[in-house]
Amino acid sequence: MQETGLDFIVDKLTNSIENTISGDSFPTNVLVVTKEDLKNITKKNGWVFDWKWEFQQPERDIYKLTITNNTNIIQGLISLEVKTDHVYMHLVENAAFNKGKSKLYAGVPGNLVAFACKVSFQRGYKGNVAFVSKSALIEHYIETLGAHHVGGRLMIIDEKAALKLIDRYFQK
Repeated sequence: MQETGLDFIVDKLTNSIENTISGDSFPTNVLVVTKEDLKNITKKNGWVFDWKWEFQQPERDIYKLTITNNTNIIQGLISLEVKTDHVYMHLVENAAFNKGKSKLYAGVPGNLVAFACKVSFQRGYKGNVAFVSKSALIEHYIETLGAHHVGGRLMIIDEKAALKLIDRYFQK
């Protein structure tokens, strides 16, 4: 399958996620997606990517971002693969209600990327995360995530940038 490149927009780096109407912040959990979750992660419900296919890839782990105490509503999803020396982000997607000008919550993609960095540290990879970007978003990821453009459309998040993201999203 051809990698098309990630095209999530980091709307805001927040502490947890932030309601765009009230400005209130809500603590989040990142949980493993279950087969049961997949029943609602469909194109009909506004999801763009084929998460069922993603879920079937044995080398990938799919995680959902939820608000603590409200784990039934998925705010966003991420597909990660643990490689030999880094974590690779295959997909990142906001729930339909968190996209566009009328989104309900800001900070979802940043939260998920910070989680990928955390997984990288847990595996002993010093926060190193790689992903392929859509060409038009390379500068956006450099500015918002502190990612480095390493050639083509390949981007990496190094230890320094990873620590900043983790410090922002995860309470000590």
